[in-house]
Amino acid sequence: MELKQVIIVRKDLKMGSGKLAAQVAHAAILSSERARNRNMEWFKGWFEGGQPKIVLKVNSLEDLEKINKLGQFNNLPTAIVRDAGLTQLEAGTATCVGIGPAPDYLIDKITGGLKLL
Repeated sequence: MELKQVIIVRKDLKMGSGKLAAQVAHAAILSSERARNRNMEWFKGWFEGGQPKIVLKVNSLEDLEKINKLGQFNNLPTAIVRDAGLTQLEAGTATCVGIGPAPDYLIDKITGGLKLL
């Protein structure tokens, strides 16, 4: 079974590269912790397999929320990142969502049509 993690980023926010990198890192950690707590087999296989990640993009909050809800509906570990508001964005702004680690075919059902960041 191939395992991966996908991070989906909102491009409409036009975050600076450092801000974007930090938000992606938050999503990766949060969703991997959810996976570790919910499905140790997925987490362990992904971790020992080099922690493959793919970063994709959406163009709106609505698209991001839809992806997050689909992940939850399909019982995948998900985590939506909301900014603290200390620098470029208002507090509570949803910036990205992490899905997985989980089997790639389950994640691809949700994110397969999205483009790479």
